[in-house]
Amino acid sequence: MKYIIKVIIPAYNEAASIGKVINDIPEIVDEIIVISNNSTDETENVAKAAGATVLSEEKKGYGHACLKGMDYIAQQKLPPDIVVFLDGDYSDYPEKLTDIVAPIINSDYDFVIGARTRKLREKGSMTLPQLFGNWLATSLMTLFFGSRFTDLGPFRAIKYNKLITLEMEDKTYGWTVEMQLKALKRKYRYIEVAVPYRNRIGVSKVSGTVKGAIFAGVKILGWIFKYSFKK
Repeated sequence: MKYIIKVIIPAYNEAASIGKVINDIPEIVDEIIVISNNSTDETENVAKAAGATVLSEEKKGYGHACLKGMDYIAQQKLPPDIVVFLDGDYSDYPEKLTDIVAPIINSDYDFVIGARTRKLREKGSMTLPQLFGNWLATSLMTLFFGSRFTDLGPFRAIKYNKLITLEMEDKTYGWTVEMQLKALKRKYRYIEVAVPYRNRIGVSKVSGTVKGAIFAGVKILGWIFKYSFKK
């Protein structure tokens, strides 16, 4: 069976990296969708030149960009089987996409997280706020929901029909944890796949600033506590 795979890449001023990301994505992918999140550099032109479908979302926020990509897919006549989310900063290894989708294709999992394990992480690739935030969020998910997640990694794959059922809504920093929490609530079959992680190209718009780190932390914890008390 040939699986239809689409990749959604939110990107804000990633002209220096987006071409590398697109070029390293395996040929099993049917369409690469880059959402320029109000970029002011050459992100859109570089992505187009590399062969991606480029959309524009003026409302800033990771979730806004992801939702734009999902809206685009929803308008297509032939829906994909799998949607992969991937960052545009080249911190992930796009060629590992085959490993990310393999549990869905071979073992019928619903949802796969690329876990940025310590032994595969390049030194300095995750900041202290990121490391602490991941530990706290995943520990709370284990405490409240009995989850086995160890990371909120943005490199992830999910069956498209399962993604639609999640009714995603977060517009900014809570996108990744919202998806994981809703997958837990709906008892999706999920698994983590260890993936390498390197220092990104350029400066992070979230973990690279105190404001971004604080807002991300508040949003992530907000989702966890919201679902902890939700019946």
